[in-house]
Amino acid sequence: MKVESISFQNYRNLADVTLTPCTGVNIIYGNNAQGKTNLLEGLWLFCGGHSFRTQSYRELIQFGKPFAKLGCAFYGQDRRQTAEIVIEPSKRSVKLNGVEKKTSSSLIERFCAVVFSPENLSLIKRGPSERRSFIDSAICRERLRNALTLQKYNRLLKQRNALLKDIPKNGRLRETLSLWDEQLTSLGAEIVRRRLDFIQMMTERAVVYHKGISRGSEELSLRYVSSFGAEEGDDAAALKAKFTEKCRANLQAELLTGSTAAGAHRDDIEILINGRNSRFFASQGQQRSAVLSLKLAEASVLRERMGENPVILLDDVLSELDNDRQDYLLNELKGCQVFITCCERSNKEQLNEGKIFYVSEGRVESEQ
Repeated sequence: MKVESISFQNYRNLADVTLTPCTGVNIIYGNNAQGKTNLLEGLWLFCGGHSFRTQSYRELIQFGKPFAKLGCAFYGQDRRQTAEIVIEPSKRSVKLNGVEKKTSSSLIERFCAVVFSPENLSLIKRGPSERRSFIDSAICRERLRNALTLQKYNRLLKQRNALLKDIPKNGRLRETLSLWDEQLTSLGAEIVRRRLDFIQMMTERAVVYHKGISRGSEELSLRYVSSFGAEEGDDAAALKAKFTEKCRANLQAELLTGSTAAGAHRDDIEILINGRNSRFFASQGQQRSAVLSLKLAEASVLRERMGENPVILLDDVLSELDNDRQDYLLNELKGCQVFITCCERSNKEQLNEGKIFYVSEGRVESEQ
């Protein structure tokens, strides 16, 4: 997949512009708060999801303007395609190849990208929900069905929790619990099976990327931590059986707390560097390298699953990396279209081949 052009109108602080990137590495440099990240964020919206920085549509629209409009021409699925997003304060509208779509999720499976931003360091620093979201975001962009399954699971989970709160007040409701458990465990088993498959593929690739970034000084590994005993070799039926048994064993405690104690929503992924949990033992630079390796591995898995390279978006990734690690990112990511933001002019001088854009006060200019 390659972005051929991207246009912005009334988007954040960016001046109205149409950019034509190269098919390899594109460096976007300039001082802080000039609009570099806004450019990457705009590209990310074409994946069919939300901004990686805000949930508010209003924040995406330039101050004093009634709407923002983004356009993208890209080559994917062996043909040239176009997409358009119009953002208003309370809604978004999307066109794909000139045809209006009901929701932005219609862009899933059409435009695929992987993004790294400083906020992604929370993947290691914070709790399990961050790491679950990382994996779920990847499998949802791979296939729309996965996104729908996850939505259904979360909806059923809320309904089951509400039922757990109501049963102590009305004991007859307990008879209906098995109906909810049947659906929840089926969906949960499907989600966990897809997570395990994705993590297995991603680990193989993350090890290679991390050795390259760290120049062989560190070894990265992942471990899925299940709340109901899921194991890598389990098929969907085995996972459902384990999840169902855990729900039965936890029922009395769940009636007291009013919440479901085990399931896909309680699992975690441990990120290990040289066999130690990076959440507790890794330095800032090691954490950045680990997350970056996972993002590149995610891109590699999506490439295999979808049949083409996703676009790689790297926001402020070069800071806190030494020269060797910077050089690896700028010159060793072969076959992918990459967009990298940075502040230092010296970073662009490390680039052997690619295109450079300079951003100042929202204006974007091509330097080569």
